Amino acid sequence: PVPSAWHRGSLGEPRDLFALPSARRPPPPPRWPVECEVIKETIEHIEWVPPEPEPFCQPLSHEWPPAPLSEEQGTVVYHLSPVPPGSRFTRARVGGALGPLSSPAVPLEGPQDTTLLFESRFESGNLQKAVKVGPYEYVLTLRPDLYTAKHTQWFYFRVQNTRRDPLYRFTIANLAKPKSLYGEGMRPLLYSQRDAQSRGIGWRRVGTDIRYYRGGGEEPAAFRLSWTVRFPHDGDTCFFAHSYPYTYSDLQRYLRALAGDPVCSQYCAVRALCHSLAGNTIYLLTITSPTGTAAKRAVVLSARAHPGESGSSWAMRGFLDFLLSTHPDARLLRRLFVFKVVPMLNPDGVVVGNSRCSLAGQDPNRAYGTALQGSFPGVWHLRAMVERVLAEREVVLYCDFHGHSRKNNVFMYGCDGGRASTGLRLHQRVFPLMLSKNAPDKFSFPSCKFKVQKSKAGTGRVVMWRIGVSNSYTMEVAFGGSTLGRRNSHFTVEDLKSLGYHLCDTLLDFCDPHPAKFQQCLSEVDTLLQQRLGREPGSGWSDVSPSELES
Repeated sequence: PVPSAWHRGSLGEPRDLFALPSARRPPPPPRWPVECEVIKETIEHIEWVPPEPEPFCQPLSHEWPPAPLSEEQGTVVYHLSPVPPGSRFTRARVGGALGPLSSPAVPLEGPQDTTLLFESRFESGNLQKAVKVGPYEYVLTLRPDLYTAKHTQWFYFRVQNTRRDPLYRFTIANLAKPKSLYGEGMRPLLYSQRDAQSRGIGWRRVGTDIRYYRGGGEEPAAFRLSWTVRFPHDGDTCFFAHSYPYTYSDLQRYLRALAGDPVCSQYCAVRALCHSLAGNTIYLLTITSPTGTAAKRAVVLSARAHPGESGSSWAMRGFLDFLLSTHPDARLLRRLFVFKVVPMLNPDGVVVGNSRCSLAGQDPNRAYGTALQGSFPGVWHLRAMVERVLAEREVVLYCDFHGHSRKNNVFMYGCDGGRASTGLRLHQRVFPLMLSKNAPDKFSFPSCKFKVQKSKAGTGRVVMWRIGVSNSYTMEVAFGGSTLGRRNSHFTVEDLKSLGYHLCDTLLDFCDPHPAKFQQCLSEVDTLLQQRLGREPGSGWSDVSPSELES
């Protein structure tokens, strides 16, 4: 049985118990803003790891050939009505918009019509418009984050009526960021339903002639991603995505399986931290062995503040898989710590296919300092929960999982405010250095940064550090993959999940009662930084600003 103390709201537990996962009933379906149309089909994908690494492709020049694509010369074959500019979120319901669905895709004229049929009105889907500009060529427009006019990055859509032989070209015409890993050899993901059903093959990297470049004279500037691809089958249903999707329903299915596991439920309590603006449950997991709780230190982890960063959910999934397992190290971790885990901070953004924002139309990871409970309930309740936990025990680590679109590998951002003593300033860098030793083919210590910039003052990492969590980090997981060791290849789902295991492993090293590993890493950090700045060993750090350490 679950220890009774957990039901009394100890350990910073919220007291409300609503919409909790149960093995006996299906999880509640997601709630959507009433402006969103939602198709009835359930979209699920199999998990699969390619047998061979998927290498980056050779980056092509950013200059586009002379003939620019023009939507005006084409035919609109898919178009969702945009949310009117300036509108705000008002209400949500299961299934989204009332009434019959519209028909955003043009009907086929017969079996000889090779036009692709597009669809994105499903969980986490994002595609606003498709224009056919050649027999097998399409210009695509993404939907901005709801109730904003920007943040176009995440895409995830379905195509049907495929042909196997032709070479298709797709160009997404309205991406927001000037720089992208697509310019460094990253390739988009394709999922073939027929390959999944007949051969057990899931998401794979595809595409040739991949280019990321500035579009025409639009203001503000829009950037374009273009790729060519051949589909594996005639008449298939396929999906394209920016990263491996992980939806709110995927999380609910996972939590439902936990609820049905009598062993897990002895040391994992699933509660509702709060409700999102749309009324979706934001879950909080408390994981610890039932004995000796009073003396334990706490570890707090969160993911998916930014909904388009789905790799962070796969890393979180790997962390939970390991921590809830019977592995001796997992048992030891549960005996030593109380884990507080919020696996999906922004479920509304995940449901509607946003890249960065919640339904408040703003970035939740800039709102920790000033968050209003009514606008950013997940952020507000997470911070309040950490404050309650800090009042009764040390929080040894806070880590917020994110995705990065411009740099490969995995790395961390920490907090060096320049005020602490020499020892404490270097301590910030020990956990990431240890993680780089435990995952040398994925984690890059030289890519880590520790300066607290003004623009990041409202992030979870900085605010948790300011309220008393001295080891407070953002873990950034590249959308692309690893350039470390002998690798030069994309991350698989298995790679992303392994980060969760490596984080557990590093936590044991970091908190080892025998200080040898910690001291060794501390001394290594000291030497690395002295070399970088060209200083004599043992010079001390009190006269060095965080900017200098970063340079």
